[in-house]
Amino acid sequence: MTDAPVEDTLDSAYTRLHATGPEYDGYLSNHGPMVVEAMAQRGLGDHTHEWLDGYTRRLDDRPGPGRAVTDEEWREALGDRRRVADWTARFSREIAEEGWHPVLLRWWPRLLPGIAAGATHGVIRTGHAVRALSGQETAARRTELAQALGYWAARWLPVPGATPFSSESADGSVPGPHQPDDRNTAPVSTHLAPDATAALTAVPPVPDRSQGLLHRVSQLPGLSTWPATLASLREPATVAEAEGHLSRLVEAATRYYLHHGHGNSVMLVHAATAPNAVLRTLPALPAEMRLPSFRAAWSATAAVVAAYRPDHSAPPTETEALLSQAVSAEEVFQRAVDHGDEHVVKLADTALDVHRRSGDSAALAAALRATQLIPADG
Repeated sequence: MTDAPVEDTLDSAYTRLHATGPEYDGYLSNHGPMVVEAMAQRGLGDHTHEWLDGYTRRLDDRPGPGRAVTDEEWREALGDRRRVADWTARFSREIAEEGWHPVLLRWWPRLLPGIAAGATHGVIRTGHAVRALSGQETAARRTELAQALGYWAARWLPVPGATPFSSESADGSVPGPHQPDDRNTAPVSTHLAPDATAALTAVPPVPDRSQGLLHRVSQLPGLSTWPATLASLREPATVAEAEGHLSRLVEAATRYYLHHGHGNSVMLVHAATAPNAVLRTLPALPAEMRLPSFRAAWSATAAVVAAYRPDHSAPPTETEALLSQAVSAEEVFQRAVDHGDEHVVKLADTALDVHRRSGDSAALAAALRATQLIPADG
């Protein structure tokens, strides 16, 4: 464990990473900021720079800005990956002028409908940045939030069929408690799943799994049961219940990985880490954003599961062996860091959140499962 303050190790790691781009090799997300934040939060900040020494070799340089994203054209610039530096510049300026929290409140409902951005890495990176800022506000952490939001905006991508929240009302304001947005009311299902685990189990697979995520997700509107799937998870009856419902979704998605992660050991990680990023951000959001955030998180998880769910669950002998291991949460995270792969570390980080809240050993077993399924880095 490190004796250095979290803010020292994390901010120095952020500084190294902020010279790099949000993607590399054309479309792969830069996981560095998310991993170093998780390491620092879990008391393993002394591992960050050694890990970065290897990881940063694959990264591209940070792209330079082109033209400003203006108030008049920001909607048209959503989802334009060529504008990532322009988006980051806008968020950097807004955060410098107003502070990070007002900027998050303004842009969260605008970006939320595009939660699938960068295979959900836009919202995941934002969730890590918000957790870091909630612990200590520094210049490096403000920069990280600007880069996270910039990446989300540039890769903005809706889940087909999901309408969790409108970007804005006609007058430019965000719909609030006195401005209901009835256009995006989720369809009412007469076949609600009893819980998140049952809802995940019932998610239908896409028919053609020969290509990547975009190809798979594009097939969702063709599934006759997809609208019912999006409406199948019981929603919170009140705003106050949203956090608990979202927490149980994260728990179910983490357990799902234990039994189904072999469908795609990397991509199914995001079925758990994406809703957990939303959950981490929830305390920083006003009440009226909680139900839309829950809906968006479920749509993202359901889309990832539909795209990559395997035909069969793992043999009980494989999962029972992991469940029988008597290991602490700290040891599980240490094993993930020793393994080295970024997805293993991120899933372990989420699994520790789940275990802390519920005491469920299956969450830790899911993290150990990832160390088996995903090749070790290096």
